[in-house]
Amino acid sequence: MANDAHSISHIEITAELFKPFGDLLQLKDTADMLINQDMCERHHNLADIDFEDGGKPGISLFNAKPRSLPYKLEMMERHPKGSQAFIPMYEQPFLVIVAEDNGGVPDTPVAFLTQVHMGINFHKNTWHGVLTPLKAPGIFAVIDRIASDKNLEEYWFSTSYIIT
Repeated sequence: MANDAHSISHIEITAELFKPFGDLLQLKDTADMLINQDMCERHHNLADIDFEDGGKPGISLFNAKPRSLPYKLEMMERHPKGSQAFIPMYEQPFLVIVAEDNGGVPDTPVAFLTQVHMGINFHKNTWHGVLTPLKAPGIFAVIDRIASDKNLEEYWFSTSYIIT
């Protein structure tokens, strides 16, 4: 670890711990209903998709290069006009870094490791790290606000964080 960096250990993600930042996209203990001739469980309405100011929901595919631990966190971003969901299209956990807002800048980051078959949905205006798969392929379906106006704020830390 570099001497000029803060150190943060990642923790396993739970719905309760992640609730201030967003929603976990995972199967519930019991499906909401059976569909398709009772051959498919529907786990319904898992996330609060929230868009404003003329944006519309869009589905994109991201192909992110894998990172490794320890991971150097130098910046965070947020989307003030819409939520953003990351749904992995492979069977690997990924790193999720979030922070509370502290007067318009991110507070101390919290790092989570997801479970296999789990996606996440960041609430609108939540500070978060960039998409951080730890293994290839880093392919994700992303549901977020599509519009021509700016919906991205970045904050670069004066002292980086090392996530272990």
